[in-house]
Amino acid sequence: MKRLDKLLSDAGVAGRRELKQLIRQGRVQVDGRTVTVPEEKFDEKTAVVTVDGGTISTVGTYYYMMDKPAGVVTATEDRTEPTVLDLLPAAVRRQGVFPVGRLDKDTTGLLLLTNDGDFAHQVISPKSCIEKCYVAKVDGIPDDGDVQAFREGIELKDGTVCLPAVLEIDGTDTCRVIVREGKYHQVKRMLASRGKTVMTLRRVSVGGLLLDENLSPGCIRPLSQEERQLTLVKMPL
Repeated sequence: MKRLDKLLSDAGVAGRRELKQLIRQGRVQVDGRTVTVPEEKFDEKTAVVTVDGGTISTVGTYYYMMDKPAGVVTATEDRTEPTVLDLLPAAVRRQGVFPVGRLDKDTTGLLLLTNDGDFAHQVISPKSCIEKCYVAKVDGIPDDGDVQAFREGIELKDGTVCLPAVLEIDGTDTCRVIVREGKYHQVKRMLASRGKTVMTLRRVSVGGLLLDENLSPGCIRPLSQEERQLTLVKMPL
């Protein structure tokens, strides 16, 4: 049995002081009942806990979204560069979470973190056909020829074959790219193959899950059960 504020703190919802206020405001329900006493105890293995209507995992598997900033590498450790794990609160690091897939050092946006290996594999496996959407600013103006090339699939100079993808253009130097695989520097290399050097790149969605634009760069928040399900939505290109 755990105090409700400790249970939510261990789940990485927020700090203990913030959680006490959140509970007292009536924003937390346990097994369908609103609980306003932070000290009330529950069995974390059986309790169904929701915060602002979103279900929170309390049984040892954890799921977060981060708005990854530029300048940090997507890795669990690095000898020379700061990593995304260095941005996490100590309590979350102790949960053993790791990044799902990889964003380049200078790429920003939606990054998932979890300690659930099966979930991570489903998200990153090309066989899952889960789309990842990026907004890119490039040197040049993408055109209809680029759109067609992406639609057909692109073979890179080194022989790497990229599956058909979606390129959405609007006549400016900004475009949206939707891919269903995660080859090394894929979006940048696909655009570069068409003579469009990427200046900035930001991931805005994975599957049906959109980046929470209220997150500050480098910050995280837990995913609700509904959001985890959205992440795994397979959307045909």
